[in-house]
Amino acid sequence: MAQAVSTAAEAGDSDPAHLRALPPYAPRGGAPPGGRGTTSGRVLVLNASYEPINVCTVRRAAVLVLKDRAEILERGEWALHAETMTLPRPAVIRLKAYVRVPRDAHRRKITRRAVFARDAWKCQYCGHERGNLTVDHVIPRSKGGGSGWDNIVTCCAPCNRRKGDRLPRQANMVPRRPPSAPSSTIFIHVAAPVIPQAWEPYLAAA
Repeated sequence: MAQAVSTAAEAGDSDPAHLRALPPYAPRGGAPPGGRGTTSGRVLVLNASYEPINVCTVRRAAVLVLKDRAEILERGEWALHAETMTLPRPAVIRLKAYVRVPRDAHRRKITRRAVFARDAWKCQYCGHERGNLTVDHVIPRSKGGGSGWDNIVTCCAPCNRRKGDRLPRQANMVPRRPPSAPSSTIFIHVAAPVIPQAWEPYLAAA
């Protein structure tokens, strides 16, 4: 998915001259809190069909907008300023040309961060949030358990040590929610563990 949008952004060109003139911090009236007026923040990218397909930097989003390959749907509080132009800081953009994305792309690669994001960054045994998290095979591999989405959960270090190499019934530890393949927006949560409010309607509709 990321590759598709990167190609759309980079094909055959570099940044427009007026975009290259944008400084790293470009708000009027001083630097914004949390870097919201910078060109290095995060922007949600929607396909032409309004399907969320990627997260990119503000600068990449600005390239797409200035080249008329995308439109800004949601903007930040701060604008980006250069000598010859002012551009609203994109928060959500929509590509004007549809990008084909494999429907099962989000299921193919299982990473620790993707498992954490699916499980809302909480241990699935005790409910502990964030901290020292790892992953656990619900049915240990030594006992025939697989390494698919349906057998891997987020686990805090204490619960991981407590469960060890035992079956759930042996350890009296059952995941609070049965593990399963994530939704198609999982990669968004991996790229941005804290979802900006402006993104929420588009993710909820996906």
